[in-house]
Amino acid sequence: MTTRLEQELRAELEGMAADEVLKSIPVLASPQGPRVRIDGRGEVLCLCSNDYLGLANRPEVVAAGQRGLERYGAGTASVRFICGKFEPQVELESNLAEFVGTEAALTYVSCWNANAALLDALCDANTAVFSDELNHASIIDGIRLARPGHKAVYAHSDMESLRRELEAAPALERRLIVTDGVFSMEGDLAPMAELAAIAREFDAVLVVDDSHGLGVVGEHGKGVLEHAGLLGAQDVILTGTLGKALGGAAGGFIAGSAALCDVLEQRSRPQLFSNALPPTVACSAGEALATLRREPELVARLRENAARLRTGLREKGLRPLDGESAIVPVILGETSVAIEASRRLLDRGVYVTGFGYPVVPEGTARLRIQASAALTDGDIDEAVEAVADVAGA
Repeated sequence: MTTRLEQELRAELEGMAADEVLKSIPVLASPQGPRVRIDGRGEVLCLCSNDYLGLANRPEVVAAGQRGLERYGAGTASVRFICGKFEPQVELESNLAEFVGTEAALTYVSCWNANAALLDALCDANTAVFSDELNHASIIDGIRLARPGHKAVYAHSDMESLRRELEAAPALERRLIVTDGVFSMEGDLAPMAELAAIAREFDAVLVVDDSHGLGVVGEHGKGVLEHAGLLGAQDVILTGTLGKALGGAAGGFIAGSAALCDVLEQRSRPQLFSNALPPTVACSAGEALATLRREPELVARLRENAARLRTGLREKGLRPLDGESAIVPVILGETSVAIEASRRLLDRGVYVTGFGYPVVPEGTARLRIQASAALTDGDIDEAVEAVADVAGA
């Protein structure tokens, strides 16, 4: 590394520290769960994890991964078309497709990879893409890399804005409307019924990243499509993650028609040039999915916990953003304020992450509190007291 580059990087870090926006990332010394151990701090109450159903350290989920490790080894050691696919990958893909109501599913090492793979494979000079302004960074970057013939960003969940963009777009052969199912920083749900209706009106395909909705939203945790009565819709493509409610290890997937998944397996670049999902992860995620199907009461408990969080914070004078997901944001304003609040909470034994620019727009920094089915009423009440004290309610 050149001396000049090193100096520039150090100056950037010093600037972040001076502005009080430099993140300090704790080191965990325990499995993920409602309470975790952090090096130098001991046990803390964790309300920043995506382990929505409390399955990351569930004994049967861990045991399934261990059996997969012993039977299939540590990894794939190659891409699928060179060395083949593993039995647990095939089984998981079949079960995922059945769960979300599609013909087929295809796994990737992350949902970031899945989004990039899908957009790259479907976009060309004759494709127009319409993206919600608050979509996840993986969608934003995926569109940039895919270089469609036309791209437009519509105002967040604003169907009139989307309609204007569709009407003004050139008459290209393929149209994709892309949205998060649950928006990760706001915790709100995309207006799925309206999006589906507009997609049909304009002969567009609706692409939904439901990473924060699967296992969380819908009566059986099948996500925003179930919530909106759209399970099995033929003109919707779903992407999702295995790294949140479904065991929390890693991995992502695309679910849609058999033809779509076959084409993606043949020519999506992450399939052709990157190792497949490790079999041990496929095994643990498969058991997490089976647990969700056996125990739908986990979804009900998660919903109750999220409601208790919101109600408790409001009773303390705070105004968490409304929503039907397990994400409960409290807006504080400046990035330095949110980061300092998260530090003070951790000092009190409550682990909640502060988010600021560039993750969210300037002036909208926040504490993002996340519910889990594994939290007790006492855990939630403890967290509410700490947040209300630190946030100055």
